[in-house]
Amino acid sequence: MNILIIGTGYVGATTAMVFAESGWQVTGLDIDAGKIERLRQGRLHFHEPGLEELIAKHVRSGRLLFTTDKKTAIAEHDVIYICVGTPSRPDGNADLRYIQQAAEDIGFFMNGYKLVVTKSTVPVGTQEQIKSWIEAAQQQPYRFDVASNPEFLREGKAVEDALRPDRIVIGTDSARATEQLQLLYKSFHCPWIITKPRTAELIKYASNAFLATKISYMNELARLCDELEVNVNEVADGMGLDPRIGPSFLQAGLGYGGSCFPKDVSELVMTARKHEVHLRILDQVMDVNRMQFAYLLDKARTRLGELKDKNIAVLGLAFKPDTDDIREAPALRMIRELLLEQARVRLFDPVAKLPAHPFYETVAVCASAEEALLNADAVILCTEWTAFGQLNWENAKPLLGQPNFFDGRNMMDAQRMRGMGYYYQGIGTDH
Repeated sequence: MNILIIGTGYVGATTAMVFAESGWQVTGLDIDAGKIERLRQGRLHFHEPGLEELIAKHVRSGRLLFTTDKKTAIAEHDVIYICVGTPSRPDGNADLRYIQQAAEDIGFFMNGYKLVVTKSTVPVGTQEQIKSWIEAAQQQPYRFDVASNPEFLREGKAVEDALRPDRIVIGTDSARATEQLQLLYKSFHCPWIITKPRTAELIKYASNAFLATKISYMNELARLCDELEVNVNEVADGMGLDPRIGPSFLQAGLGYGGSCFPKDVSELVMTARKHEVHLRILDQVMDVNRMQFAYLLDKARTRLGELKDKNIAVLGLAFKPDTDDIREAPALRMIRELLLEQARVRLFDPVAKLPAHPFYETVAVCASAEEALLNADAVILCTEWTAFGQLNWENAKPLLGQPNFFDGRNMMDAQRMRGMGYYYQGIGTDH
């Protein structure tokens, strides 16, 4: 089987890579000619460790092709994966315009049976909408199936997650679709869930919402730890040894961000409201996450007083290390508030770029961490890049105007930093 991937962003490029690595012939389709040209050269348009090398490998072998030609691509492939974006609308609902466009293109250009597989994260019931969009666009009544096959990729770890998944979820009512998808994934050895499309769609949202809940729970607990003079990291270590809880996503900090958790939690809440169900826990999860950055900023105000005209070094912009994704990044919330309070902000991130917007024009974007630290009254660490942990902080101390360090990711060793003469505060770890 030849596989077509519609959409060559983070999910699409990773999906194309994993099927090519599994031995299938794959074509990536996108309307963005610039992206396609870069991919044809084996180059990615975003940062994801290890992915570009595998893309380039399969471009060279001829197993992985890229095109902007919708008509030919859809006609020549029997298995079509939809991997386009589903961003949040202002009201919190998922924007399905790109899903609808892909479905209509498939319907219009199809020339025989197609298996259409939704890899994008979509609201429960979208598989049924895709069917209707395809049918409405068809020029002739060709048969087709629509299945759900959600992705469970961690940004920064996408290659590992794609090649060694912890589960494969297939949602379909068609025996033919099930058989084809089992063949596509025949080389993978992990648990399978074969279920109804709506169940598969909900598994994705429920998974991300639960992980977001763990993060916000630990962030609230960290505030209590500060009051009780208890180290939240030690609490997390003790909790994580319980196999019913596990150690993942128990790290207190500035909160979650990125392309998945914020929009997926919001969409799940909105889906529930449409059915007159109030997911109160998830409402609180979003509220805690929205304001978590302010907790650390309050600590900085207590130490520095008024932030106006203070020199603040912000280390890290991406919502997590090993990615350039700044969507819903806590660092952006931090920078916005600092600018509103008329602080002077100097920023460094090894990969991520500050948005080109007039609001950020006063931010000094630096070429190194050391440059960002020059004359700083305080350092606020927002992303736990390995390079920040490896920096010689003893040598860096003379660069600062005042050695104040606010660790939004609890990355540094508090005793060691204080031993070097820093005023150090983390989140729930200052004891």
